[in-house]
Amino acid sequence: MEDPSVTPQPASTWLIRIPEVFAEWERDILRGLGARVLRLLGREFRLVRLGDPAMLGESAAAKYVRWNLPVHHSWPCCPRDTDGFVEKAARALAGKFGRMKPQAVLAGAFDPGDPNRYYRTLASNLRGRTLQLFPTAAGAMKSAEDQDRMAPTLFCLVGKEGLFCGLQSPAAAHGFYPGGTKFVRQNAPGTISRAGAKIAEALHQLRLYQDPPCAGSRWLELGASPGGMTAELLERGYQVTAVDRAPLDPRLDGARGLRFVLANATAFRPETGAAYDAILSDMNGDARDAIARVIRLTEFLRPGGLVVFTLKLAGVESFAAANEAEADVAGCAAAAGMRMIARTHLTYNRHEFTLFFAARSRSDSTGNL
Repeated sequence: MEDPSVTPQPASTWLIRIPEVFAEWERDILRGLGARVLRLLGREFRLVRLGDPAMLGESAAAKYVRWNLPVHHSWPCCPRDTDGFVEKAARALAGKFGRMKPQAVLAGAFDPGDPNRYYRTLASNLRGRTLQLFPTAAGAMKSAEDQDRMAPTLFCLVGKEGLFCGLQSPAAAHGFYPGGTKFVRQNAPGTISRAGAKIAEALHQLRLYQDPPCAGSRWLELGASPGGMTAELLERGYQVTAVDRAPLDPRLDGARGLRFVLANATAFRPETGAAYDAILSDMNGDARDAIARVIRLTEFLRPGGLVVFTLKLAGVESFAAANEAEADVAGCAAAAGMRMIARTHLTYNRHEFTLFFAARSRSDSTGNL
């Protein structure tokens, strides 16, 4: 039996993050979650009551929530106007959560992109002081990405609206960082396109569910031009066969580990004996056509191999139509023997989602588990 002194009480309110790009569908999303908004926090966070928290993982609306957190402790106040805010907040957190032994204490701002660094600095100071009062283990990690994805972390978010905290695993929260955001530079010198940041973030998110392919793995990339994702994969030590009817950026000419095929993905056929560890599709056009092209090539995917698929919603104008497109893609993939690992909306996604699938393994195909 769990010790009630070291187990948080069920939360009565939750923080959910709905990306601004889906603000026009907010009413539908909240209805799908069975959520009632109590307060808007920052630009994208809502403090809500949920009829059934399981809807955050089970409903069609769940994919529109980038990050979530049960609120086990809150201090609605204006930190700028509160004397000794950091010290008082840190002592409250240590007193309430210290015996619960979270694997880490992480703090962030509701608006991490705000050019005014006040709340980012405040969050850093709060975390530092809290760790001084917590057991040593909570501060032992070098990076947020060192967390056990299934172990509880104390996440804290702070802004002009006050402090909101909860205890939850990164996998359940849907992110290793407070608020779920991982900053990946998309305009670094030499960057070919913003798509490089998108696949970098996708592989980061995949770690919430399973380890990404190891260095040296072979990727088949469909719709590769101009090569932003290609460059990121090569930088990670992968071997890439990139397919597109448009050429890649000249900076990729002669790149080690790259084979480029100038062809339409519909007509492309790998050489005899080819086998890939992962397929990446960021193709434009109708999502149902795109998944059909991927499925045609999964015979060249090693058992248990990974598929990273961008579900494009260009021309989709309603919440219901978006859900229908996703259901169609997921149904086609399942019929082809692919298991969905996760679906997510990334920082660098616009009106689109990133879906992760695993190809049928040998044990699946033989019926032996």
